[in-house]
Amino acid sequence: MRKIKLTSREKKIEDALMRGQYIDVSVSQLQAVKDALINRKKDAVLNIRINSQDLKSIKKKAKRLGVKYQTFIAEFLHRLAA
Repeated sequence: MRKIKLTSREKKIEDALMRGQYIDVSVSQLQAVKDALINRKKDAVLNIRINSQDLKSIKKKAKRLGVKYQTFIAEFLHRLAA
């Protein structure tokens, strides 16, 4: 089995959970989180051709925001579709 590599933020959350530092949430709050995760699940593949300069610009903007460029594009498309 592959070991999952956690980001520093995820590691801090995991450490807090292991120390028992967490907040109980209501059933409705938990359901809202579940629904949000289900709605954001990426279950389709899209292949497109774009101008190489546009891709460079997208990668630069994504790096400035601290996200991967594919995540940046997916988030942009999600907001555009909503």
